[in-house]
Amino acid sequence: MDKFLHDHPSKPRTQDEKQKVINRLKRIEGQVRGIQKMVEDDRYCVDILVQISAIQSALKNVGFAVTERHINHCVSDAIRQGEGKETIAELMDVLKQFSK
Repeated sequence: MDKFLHDHPSKPRTQDEKQKVINRLKRIEGQVRGIQKMVEDDRYCVDILVQISAIQSALKNVGFAVTERHINHCVSDAIRQGEGKETIAELMDVLKQFSK
């Protein structure tokens, strides 16, 4: 059996949902490139650390948004179909990785 129960959402993401996540990730990508430039320019360590913290926070927020959608669609659909226990266990395994 595969590690995860499904490889796609039970309800496909709308174009708007996809675009919001992609836009957030592009902003984060820009922040990462900014940090690379800060290192190249030998910027003050604390300034770099502040930017790293901002990126971690931004990534965490993207993760929360994806998690919320997963619960509202994939998990709730799985519960209705009698697969709730497995889907919740799968989600909990992934959420444990967030706390590491």
